[in-house]
Amino acid sequence: MNQYQVRFFRYLEVERNASNYTIKNYQIDLRDFFEFLNSKSPIQIDYLEIRRYLGFLKEKNYQKSTISRKLACLRSFFKFLTRENFVKSNPAAGIQSPKKEKKLPAYLELSEIEQLLNAPNGKNWEEKRDQAILETLYSAGIRVGELMGLNDDDVELLSGYLKVRGKGKKERIVPVGAMAVKALQAYLGVRPKHLKEKGALFVNRFGTRLTDRSVRRLLIKYAKRIGLKKEISPHMLRHTFATHLLDRGADLRSVQELLGHENLSTTQIYTHVSTKRLREAFDSAHPRA
Repeated sequence: MNQYQVRFFRYLEVERNASNYTIKNYQIDLRDFFEFLNSKSPIQIDYLEIRRYLGFLKEKNYQKSTISRKLACLRSFFKFLTRENFVKSNPAAGIQSPKKEKKLPAYLELSEIEQLLNAPNGKNWEEKRDQAILETLYSAGIRVGELMGLNDDDVELLSGYLKVRGKGKKERIVPVGAMAVKALQAYLGVRPKHLKEKGALFVNRFGTRLTDRSVRRLLIKYAKRIGLKKEISPHMLRHTFATHLLDRGADLRSVQELLGHENLSTTQIYTHVSTKRLREAFDSAHPRA
Protein backbone atom coordinates (compact mmCIF):
# COMPACT_ATOMS: atom_id res chain seq x y z
CA MET A 1 0.00 0.00 0.00
CA ASN A 2 1.53 3.32 -1.07
CA GLN A 3 1.49 6.58 0.92
CA TYR A 4 -1.35 7.99 -1.21
CA GLN A 5 -3.61 5.07 -0.35
CA VAL A 6 -2.80 5.38 3.36
CA ARG A 7 -3.80 9.07 3.29
CA PHE A 8 -6.94 8.29 1.28
CA PHE A 9 -8.15 5.63 3.72
CA ARG A 10 -7.49 7.94 6.67
CA TYR A 11 -9.56 10.61 4.88
CA LEU A 12 -12.42 8.13 4.32
CA GLU A 13 -12.42 7.10 7.96
CA VAL A 14 -12.00 10.50 9.61
CA GLU A 15 -13.57 13.04 7.24
CA ARG A 16 -16.09 10.96 5.32
CA ASN A 17 -17.03 8.75 8.28
CA ALA A 18 -17.09 5.77 5.89
CA SER A 19 -18.05 2.36 7.27
CA ASN A 20 -15.46 -0.39 7.78
CA TYR A 21 -17.24 -2.34 5.03
CA THR A 22 -16.77 0.51 2.51
CA ILE A 23 -13.13 1.01 3.44
CA LYS A 24 -12.43 -2.71 3.16
CA ASN A 25 -13.99 -2.85 -0.34
CA TYR A 26 -12.04 0.23 -1.46
CA GLN A 27 -8.82 -1.35 -0.18
CA ILE A 28 -9.50 -4.46 -2.26
CA ASP A 29 -10.44 -2.40 -5.34
CA LEU A 30 -7.30 -0.23 -5.17
CA ARG A 31 -5.09 -3.24 -4.49
CA ASP A 32 -6.43 -4.97 -7.62
CA PHE A 33 -5.99 -1.79 -9.69
CA PHE A 34 -2.37 -1.24 -8.68
CA GLU A 35 -1.53 -4.92 -9.13
CA PHE A 36 -2.81 -4.64 -12.70
CA LEU A 37 -0.52 -1.62 -13.25
CA ASN A 38 2.46 -3.32 -11.56
CA SER A 39 2.36 -0.91 -8.59
CA LYS A 40 2.80 2.17 -10.76
CA SER A 41 2.71 5.48 -8.87
CA PRO A 42 -0.74 7.15 -8.86
CA ILE A 43 0.77 10.45 -10.03
CA GLN A 44 1.87 8.75 -13.28
CA ILE A 45 -1.53 7.27 -14.18
CA ASP A 46 -3.68 8.73 -16.96
CA TYR A 47 -7.22 8.00 -18.17
CA LEU A 48 -5.99 5.59 -20.88
CA GLU A 49 -4.58 3.25 -18.24
CA ILE A 50 -7.86 3.36 -16.31
CA ARG A 51 -9.77 2.53 -19.52
CA ARG A 52 -7.33 -0.33 -20.16
CA TYR A 53 -8.03 -1.66 -16.64
CA LEU A 54 -11.80 -1.45 -17.17
CA GLY A 55 -11.38 -3.30 -20.48
CA PHE A 56 -9.45 -6.01 -18.64
CA LEU A 57 -12.29 -6.37 -16.12
CA LYS A 58 -14.81 -6.66 -18.95
CA GLU A 59 -12.71 -9.38 -20.64
CA LYS A 60 -12.68 -11.27 -17.33
CA ASN A 61 -16.52 -11.16 -17.35
CA TYR A 62 -16.89 -9.03 -14.25
CA GLN A 63 -20.46 -7.90 -13.69
CA LYS A 64 -21.32 -4.35 -14.73
CA SER A 65 -22.22 -3.50 -11.14
CA THR A 66 -18.75 -4.62 -9.97
CA ILE A 67 -17.00 -2.61 -12.70
CA SER A 68 -19.10 0.45 -11.77
CA ARG A 69 -18.14 0.07 -8.12
CA LYS A 70 -14.43 -0.22 -8.95
CA LEU A 71 -14.63 2.84 -11.19
CA ALA A 72 -16.43 4.78 -8.43
CA CYS A 73 -13.57 3.87 -6.09
CA LEU A 74 -10.99 5.17 -8.60
CA ARG A 75 -12.96 8.39 -9.11
CA SER A 76 -13.07 8.97 -5.37
CA PHE A 77 -9.38 8.13 -4.93
CA PHE A 78 -8.16 10.46 -7.69
CA LYS A 79 -10.58 13.19 -6.63
CA PHE A 80 -8.90 13.08 -3.23
CA LEU A 81 -5.43 13.24 -4.83
CA THR A 82 -6.55 16.23 -6.91
CA ARG A 83 -7.90 17.99 -3.82
CA GLU A 84 -4.59 17.42 -2.02
CA ASN A 85 -2.64 18.66 -5.09
CA PHE A 86 -0.85 15.36 -5.65
CA VAL A 87 -2.19 15.26 -9.22
CA LYS A 88 -3.38 18.11 -11.48
CA SER A 89 -6.61 16.47 -12.61
CA ASN A 90 -8.75 13.40 -12.00
CA PRO A 91 -8.04 10.86 -14.79
CA ALA A 92 -11.18 8.87 -13.90
CA ALA A 93 -13.57 11.84 -13.91
CA GLY A 94 -14.63 11.69 -17.58
CA ILE A 95 -15.03 7.92 -17.83
CA GLN A 96 -18.65 6.76 -17.90
CA SER A 97 -19.84 3.82 -15.84
CA PRO A 98 -21.28 0.87 -17.77
CA LYS A 99 -25.05 0.88 -17.95
CA LYS A 100 -26.50 -1.35 -15.26
CA GLU A 101 -28.85 -4.17 -16.14
CA LYS A 102 -32.23 -3.58 -14.52
CA LYS A 103 -32.64 -6.81 -12.59
CA LEU A 104 -35.55 -7.31 -10.23
CA PRO A 105 -34.46 -8.28 -6.72
CA ALA A 106 -34.61 -12.00 -5.96
CA TYR A 107 -36.78 -12.86 -2.97
CA LEU A 108 -38.30 -15.83 -1.15
CA GLU A 109 -41.97 -16.77 -1.17
CA LEU A 110 -43.70 -16.81 2.22
CA SER A 111 -43.62 -20.62 2.38
CA GLU A 112 -39.89 -20.62 1.59
CA ILE A 113 -38.95 -18.03 4.20
CA GLU A 114 -41.00 -19.89 6.83
CA GLN A 115 -39.14 -23.12 6.07
CA LEU A 116 -35.80 -21.31 6.25
CA LEU A 117 -36.60 -19.64 9.58
CA ASN A 118 -37.58 -23.02 11.04
CA ALA A 119 -34.48 -24.82 9.67
CA PRO A 120 -32.23 -24.40 12.76
CA ASN A 121 -33.14 -27.17 15.22
CA GLY A 122 -32.01 -25.35 18.39
CA LYS A 123 -30.08 -28.38 19.70
CA ASN A 124 -27.11 -26.21 20.71
CA TRP A 125 -26.37 -22.55 21.37
CA GLU A 126 -25.00 -22.01 17.87
CA GLU A 127 -28.25 -23.15 16.23
CA LYS A 128 -30.18 -20.83 18.55
CA ARG A 129 -27.84 -18.03 17.46
CA ASP A 130 -28.43 -18.91 13.81
CA GLN A 131 -32.19 -18.81 14.28
CA ALA A 132 -31.90 -15.39 15.93
CA ILE A 133 -29.81 -14.19 12.97
CA LEU A 134 -32.30 -15.45 10.38
CA GLU A 135 -35.29 -14.03 12.25
CA THR A 136 -33.58 -10.66 12.72
CA LEU A 137 -32.53 -10.37 9.06
CA TYR A 138 -36.06 -11.06 7.87
CA SER A 139 -37.91 -9.20 10.63
CA ALA A 140 -35.84 -5.98 10.48
CA GLY A 141 -34.70 -6.04 6.84
CA ILE A 142 -31.23 -4.87 7.82
CA ARG A 143 -28.01 -5.34 5.84
CA VAL A 144 -25.64 -8.12 6.88
CA GLY A 145 -22.99 -5.51 7.81
CA GLU A 146 -25.53 -3.78 10.04
CA LEU A 147 -26.42 -7.09 11.68
CA MET A 148 -22.77 -7.93 12.39
CA GLY A 149 -22.23 -4.46 13.86
CA LEU A 150 -24.97 -4.89 16.46
CA ASN A 151 -23.95 -4.72 20.11
CA ASP A 152 -25.90 -5.81 23.16
CA ASP A 153 -26.67 -2.16 23.95
CA ASP A 154 -28.33 -1.75 20.52
CA VAL A 155 -31.05 -4.27 21.34
CA GLU A 156 -34.18 -3.24 23.22
CA LEU A 157 -36.15 -6.45 23.55
CA LEU A 158 -38.94 -5.10 25.77
CA SER A 159 -40.02 -2.52 23.21
CA GLY A 160 -38.89 -4.56 20.18
CA TYR A 161 -36.40 -2.13 18.61
CA LEU A 162 -32.84 -2.22 17.29
CA LYS A 163 -30.39 0.65 16.91
CA VAL A 164 -28.65 0.09 13.59
CA ARG A 165 -25.59 1.79 12.11
CA GLY A 166 -26.00 1.91 8.35
CA LYS A 167 -24.01 3.31 5.43
CA GLY A 168 -21.88 6.28 6.42
CA LYS A 169 -22.34 5.12 10.04
CA LYS A 170 -25.76 6.76 10.08
CA GLU A 171 -27.90 5.47 12.93
CA ARG A 172 -31.56 4.53 12.64
CA ILE A 173 -34.07 2.77 14.88
CA VAL A 174 -35.87 -0.23 13.38
CA PRO A 175 -38.64 -2.41 14.86
CA VAL A 176 -38.37 -6.18 15.13
CA GLY A 177 -41.28 -8.59 15.37
CA ALA A 178 -42.29 -10.84 18.23
CA MET A 179 -40.78 -13.98 16.67
CA ALA A 180 -37.39 -12.28 16.25
CA VAL A 181 -37.52 -11.01 19.85
CA LYS A 182 -38.30 -14.53 21.07
CA ALA A 183 -35.38 -15.97 19.06
CA LEU A 184 -33.00 -13.29 20.37
CA GLN A 185 -34.06 -13.99 23.96
CA ALA A 186 -33.50 -17.73 23.46
CA TYR A 187 -30.02 -17.09 22.01
CA LEU A 188 -28.96 -14.62 24.70
CA GLY A 189 -30.07 -17.12 27.35
CA VAL A 190 -27.53 -19.70 26.15
CA ARG A 191 -24.76 -17.55 24.63
CA PRO A 192 -21.34 -18.27 26.19
CA LYS A 193 -20.65 -15.94 29.12
CA HIS A 194 -16.95 -15.33 28.52
CA LEU A 195 -16.58 -13.31 25.31
CA LYS A 196 -13.31 -12.06 23.86
CA GLU A 197 -15.15 -9.21 22.16
CA LYS A 198 -17.20 -7.57 24.88
CA GLY A 199 -20.53 -6.16 23.80
CA ALA A 200 -20.77 -7.94 20.43
CA LEU A 201 -24.27 -9.39 19.95
CA PHE A 202 -23.54 -12.25 17.55
CA VAL A 203 -20.35 -14.20 18.28
CA ASN A 204 -18.62 -17.37 17.12
CA ARG A 205 -17.35 -20.23 19.25
CA PHE A 206 -14.14 -18.28 19.95
CA GLY A 207 -16.14 -15.44 21.52
CA THR A 208 -15.39 -12.93 18.75
CA ARG A 209 -17.82 -11.08 16.49
CA LEU A 210 -19.22 -13.04 13.56
CA THR A 211 -18.24 -11.92 10.05
CA ASP A 212 -20.53 -11.43 7.07
CA ARG A 213 -18.86 -14.46 5.45
CA SER A 214 -19.94 -16.60 8.42
CA VAL A 215 -23.54 -15.44 7.97
CA ARG A 216 -23.44 -16.29 4.25
CA ARG A 217 -22.14 -19.76 5.07
CA LEU A 218 -24.83 -20.48 7.64
CA LEU A 219 -27.55 -19.28 5.23
CA ILE A 220 -26.30 -21.70 2.57
CA LYS A 221 -26.21 -24.49 5.18
CA TYR A 222 -29.86 -24.03 6.15
CA ALA A 223 -30.96 -23.54 2.54
CA LYS A 224 -29.45 -26.95 1.76
CA ARG A 225 -31.10 -28.42 4.85
CA ILE A 226 -34.59 -27.51 3.57
CA GLY A 227 -33.76 -28.31 -0.06
CA LEU A 228 -34.13 -24.72 -1.28
CA LYS A 229 -33.25 -24.54 -4.97
CA LYS A 230 -32.66 -20.78 -5.11
CA GLU A 231 -29.22 -19.23 -4.72
CA ILE A 232 -29.44 -17.46 -1.38
CA SER A 233 -27.62 -14.56 0.30
CA PRO A 234 -28.25 -12.32 3.33
CA HIS A 235 -29.37 -9.55 0.97
CA MET A 236 -32.10 -11.81 -0.38
CA LEU A 237 -33.72 -11.74 3.07
CA ARG A 238 -33.65 -7.94 2.90
CA HIS A 239 -35.33 -8.11 -0.54
CA THR A 240 -37.87 -10.57 0.88
CA PHE A 241 -38.61 -8.25 3.82
CA ALA A 242 -39.33 -5.28 1.51
CA THR A 243 -41.34 -7.29 -1.02
CA HIS A 244 -43.57 -8.88 1.62
CA LEU A 245 -44.23 -5.51 3.28
CA LEU A 246 -45.28 -3.90 0.00
CA ASP A 247 -47.36 -6.94 -0.97
CA ARG A 248 -49.32 -6.47 2.25
CA GLY A 249 -50.00 -2.77 1.77
CA ALA A 250 -47.08 -0.97 3.46
CA ASP A 251 -46.46 2.47 1.98
CA LEU A 252 -43.26 3.13 0.06
CA ARG A 253 -41.99 5.91 2.34
CA SER A 254 -42.21 3.70 5.42
CA VAL A 255 -40.34 0.89 3.66
CA GLN A 256 -37.69 3.41 2.57
CA GLU A 257 -37.13 4.45 6.20
CA LEU A 258 -37.03 0.87 7.44
CA LEU A 259 -34.45 -0.08 4.81
CA GLY A 260 -32.37 3.04 5.46
CA HIS A 261 -32.42 4.10 1.81
CA GLU A 262 -31.37 7.69 1.19
CA ASN A 263 -33.34 7.95 -2.06
CA LEU A 264 -36.91 6.78 -2.67
CA SER A 265 -35.88 5.63 -6.17
CA THR A 266 -33.75 2.90 -4.58
CA THR A 267 -36.81 1.54 -2.78
CA GLN A 268 -39.08 1.80 -5.83
CA ILE A 269 -37.56 -1.28 -7.47
CA TYR A 270 -39.53 -3.37 -4.97
CA THR A 271 -42.78 -1.95 -6.33
CA HIS A 272 -41.84 -3.51 -9.68
CA VAL A 273 -41.61 -6.89 -7.97
CA SER A 274 -45.07 -6.47 -6.44
CA THR A 275 -46.51 -5.24 -9.75
CA LYS A 276 -45.00 -8.26 -11.52
CA ARG A 277 -46.65 -10.56 -8.97
CA LEU A 278 -50.01 -8.85 -9.51
CA ARG A 279 -49.65 -9.31 -13.27
CA GLU A 280 -48.85 -13.01 -12.85
CA ALA A 281 -51.89 -13.47 -10.59
CA PHE A 282 -54.08 -11.64 -13.11
CA ASP A 283 -52.79 -13.64 -16.08
CA SER A 284 -53.28 -16.97 -14.32
CA ALA A 285 -56.72 -16.25 -12.83
CA HIS A 286 -58.66 -13.89 -15.11
CA PRO A 287 -60.76 -15.66 -17.77
CA ARG A 288 -60.05 -12.98 -20.39
CA ALA A 289 -56.44 -12.26 -19.53
